[in-house]
Amino acid sequence: QVQLVESGGGSVQAGGSLRLSCAGSGFTYGRNCMGWFRQETGKEREGVATIHTGSGTTSYAESVTGRFIISLDNAQNKMYMQMNDLKPEDTGMYYCATVAPVSRCDLRWTFDYWGQGTQVTVSS
Repeated sequence: QVQLVESGGGSVQAGGSLRLSCAGSGFTYGRNCMGWFRQETGKEREGVATIHTGSGTTSYAESVTGRFIISLDNAQNKMYMQMNDLKPEDTGMYYCATVAPVSRCDLRWTFDYWGQGTQVTVSS
């Protein structure tokens, strides 16, 4: 059974940083795409970043490029996202998701498994 558990959200002021973590289990790292998505109340869910657990190839939404960094620790079965220079528009519930087996990643794909989310709030 695939399980994804996010942590690391919180409240920060604009310009601050947070590091999100996603602990995954029930699937084989190396053959799946993992991603971070976010959703603010009343808005559509938005893809933020993806990483392939085999190749390590990453992709980012234009709105976070240069500020967010997605990474993996396959030994620990964890995915991270370092979020720097946070802006109020980064506020939302952040979800970890995965889809497998795939050879690459795309933020536009439908992901199969989702975590419960962790809230990020950025004040101006």
